[in-house]
Amino acid sequence: MLDFDKAGGLIAAVVQDAESGEVLMVAWQNREAFERTRETGRMHYYSRSRDKLWMKGETSGHVQEVREILVDCDRDAVVYKIRQVGGACHTGYRSCFHRRIEPNGELKLIATEKVFDPAQVYAQ
Repeated sequence: MLDFDKAGGLIAAVVQDAESGEVLMVAWQNREAFERTRETGRMHYYSRSRDKLWMKGETSGHVQEVREILVDCDRDAVVYKIRQVGGACHTGYRSCFHRRIEPNGELKLIATEKVFDPAQVYAQ
């Protein structure tokens, strides 16, 4: 179904809010993460930095429930339309795309507020 070999065993997963179309995050999936996502209906990813599979929300409780899966023409990237519970970004914002590059090259925060406090959610 998907061509994991083309991209070194990983595919790009673009995650969109199913209602609004807002892009919430982009992450990587290996074959196991893709299959676990399909089996459970909840988003699973592969962390390159930690070299392990993880389910979105396993620590924070901010899960992503899959509504639809779209595959690109080369079969090496997917778009997930999901229902987001809580925030998608580990920094506390609803979307990972909460900054814009201004014409002068500066980054500008465009999110109005955080939806959760990462210090409380990820306290160990």
